[in-house]
Amino acid sequence: MSEEKLNPLVELVLARLREFYREPAIVFWVFGFPLLMALGLGAAFRSKPPELPRIGVVMVEESAESLELLEKLKAHPAAITEVYDRESADRALSRAKVDVLVLFDAQGYETVIDATQEKGARAQLEARDILQTAAGRKDPLRERHSRVTKPGSRYVDFLIPGILGMNIMGSSLWGVGYNLVVARKRKLLRRYGVTPMRRPHFLLSYFISRSLFLVLELGVLVAFGKLFFGMTVQGGLLSLVVISILGAAAFAGISLVIGARISNTETANGWTNLVQMPMWLLSGVFFTYERFPEFLHTPIRMLPLTALVDGLRGVYNDGLTLAGLLPEVLVLAVWGTVGFLIALRTFRWQ
Repeated sequence: MSEEKLNPLVELVLARLREFYREPAIVFWVFGFPLLMALGLGAAFRSKPPELPRIGVVMVEESAESLELLEKLKAHPAAITEVYDRESADRALSRAKVDVLVLFDAQGYETVIDATQEKGARAQLEARDILQTAAGRKDPLRERHSRVTKPGSRYVDFLIPGILGMNIMGSSLWGVGYNLVVARKRKLLRRYGVTPMRRPHFLLSYFISRSLFLVLELGVLVAFGKLFFGMTVQGGLLSLVVISILGAAAFAGISLVIGARISNTETANGWTNLVQMPMWLLSGVFFTYERFPEFLHTPIRMLPLTALVDGLRGVYNDGLTLAGLLPEVLVLAVWGTVGFLIALRTFRWQ
């Protein structure tokens, strides 16, 4: 009776899967930790009504007119008004307890804002509008106001795709390259090297097993967002899966380069943190990278985490297809392909 011929790639993928589910700690960091982070940040930055501008009033010189305006200002529902003496008012403004100061004197009033506080300009306009209207101003045009809520406009809609992208990056870097280093340190790679398999089979097994778990991660986070925050994927689920797999491939390629030769876990730890920590800051996981100077936007868009997060948000919030995400797809494909080819040439068993 002839022995059954085993496929090296299939057997290696199965081995990677067994390594995963036999370690409960890994299961927590892949599935549990992202959910806890999403729940905590989603609760902290949950949707709530806009904050009313806080107006501090100082009566430099009192008059019947200024007292009347003060009462109308305090009664207006669109602002929160408190009266201070001058010293307390300056201190409240410097500590951001008020957004704008209104100083009443014999000539009328003066508004003062702190130029470093982003709420100051809006509060100044609001205070001016309330006071001028109270003094009898008539607007020449008739106004109508509406309130709408667009899909994807909440912070949690911005956050969940960012956390998903960050989790794909972290689990790919630590689950692929770092595991290679650990196996090399334990002399396991040398044993693999004498088995009847090719080097591409061995490296591809890490990526394929990572992609299989990625589908589960994606499903868990999408269901979590729907259940707890009422989020809906505006685009196609297939596009979401494809862009996620491309992201995993990009980071797997980078991770394979890190793990191709390093045999010291401390060195691997340093390189892995060096790769991921700048992208945590630059790539728009928790806040948009457009806050950085404009000349940095193009280099930041070339980072794999930026391309991944932009792609996920494009599908999740804007309903884009892969055709509409071609720049992001190309960036991720280049990172993954180049990383795998470099790792294939530089990899050593011991």
